[in-house]
Amino acid sequence: MTLVAGVDSSTQSCKVVVRDAATGDLVRKGWAPHPDSTEVDPESWWKALQSALADAGGLDGIASISIAAQQHGMVCLDEDAKVIRPALLWNDTRSALEAEALVSELGTDAWAYGVGSVPLAAFTVSKLRWLAEHEADNADRTAAVCLPHDWLTWRFLGSQHQDGLTIESLTTDRSDASGTGYWSPTTNEYRLDLLQRALGRVVKVPRVLGPAESPGQNGSALLGPGAGDNAAAALVVGPSDGDVIVSIGTSGTAFASSDVLIPDSSGTVAGFADATGRYLPLVCTLNAARVLEGIARILGVDQQGLSDLALSAPAGADGLVLLPYFEGERTPNLPDSTGEVYGLSLKTSSAGHLARAAVEGLLCGLADALDAVESHGVKIERVRLIGGGSRSEALRRIAPAIFGRPVLVPPPGEYVADGAAFQAMWVLDPGHKPEPWPLSGSLRFDAEPFPGVRARYAEVRDEHISRARTRER
Repeated sequence: MTLVAGVDSSTQSCKVVVRDAATGDLVRKGWAPHPDSTEVDPESWWKALQSALADAGGLDGIASISIAAQQHGMVCLDEDAKVIRPALLWNDTRSALEAEALVSELGTDAWAYGVGSVPLAAFTVSKLRWLAEHEADNADRTAAVCLPHDWLTWRFLGSQHQDGLTIESLTTDRSDASGTGYWSPTTNEYRLDLLQRALGRVVKVPRVLGPAESPGQNGSALLGPGAGDNAAAALVVGPSDGDVIVSIGTSGTAFASSDVLIPDSSGTVAGFADATGRYLPLVCTLNAARVLEGIARILGVDQQGLSDLALSAPAGADGLVLLPYFEGERTPNLPDSTGEVYGLSLKTSSAGHLARAAVEGLLCGLADALDAVESHGVKIERVRLIGGGSRSEALRRIAPAIFGRPVLVPPPGEYVADGAAFQAMWVLDPGHKPEPWPLSGSLRFDAEPFPGVRARYAEVRDEHISRARTRER
């Protein structure tokens, strides 16, 4: 039996799966937590990876391993390959003003057509501008910049080298490089002029590997190039023509597979690369599953209790609307917003109504994401729902009514880690892309659309945006 391993170093934790390369059967798995913060010492990711690997039985018998991780972020290294400051994660919004400045300097078209995406606070290019303007000493010390999966792959490779790590050996892949804001998914080249615009000078960046190109070995285990989290999930969930994947984790994402880059000058749709050589048009919301966690805490129930409460209330929650902007928001671009509840009355002031409004608010935000993807010509006939949030029965049953399409929910799994394991299998025979492991046992959910729910949500959303823009002026 040939074993392959996949890693998902996500915002909240590190997951490891070990699978039979021939069948995809799960052999063993491991888990370890990450610190709960928007800036993290990368060393904590390394420790979590070691712990999760040990929990999964170690590397004994593993032929290959690949690491996927949260996208964007900023890991800065000095000339001696030492981490300069805690990494800023994708959900750290302090660089929102710097993102706006970068966009205003060149215009939205230049960014969308140049690197596929218009910078937001999440993008590495925005964080580098923030570093240059707020921590000049750290910016001056920076000799190389990389992303979470780049740093972990590099550290994993270097742990076997007696002479230590150098910044020259940093590598990445297309999917993650396309989220920096200074790499073009169409030319497959860095835009060093944009890197210099952000940081004030050009520094070392990782070499971009091909979809099945290995950076080297750790002991007897061959390493895969790694990937961004959504691109890794797409390797195994496999969005086919007419399918869009909606992932509900710390963030919410809606993405599809495309043969061509989809530049969006509005900045709503990110024109990312995927992990196969194609493209992955994607819309991301900052708030997703943790919205349900927060409302469950308020109501004093667990997730099952929240689901039961939501299903006990009527569709539309009698006009109660929750805007789920708990940690600011990325889509729409409202980094300083907070969550709000509209329509409270004696009739709607019940636990069931609030639970229903939370589920519907989360889903309406993702339905807006689907609309944005569809507006660029992507055909959407059904939605594949993955991520920790997809385990909610209420979310599963209400989703097709909000999305207006059938919803397929694959069996519970660690699809980002599974995608990394699939990539690890691919690097064993890079000349032949294997077929994805079969996914059996998907559940299908159908429901009549609730257009009134989305209309009411849109009314409240637009009012909120108008007030936010007025405050900015």
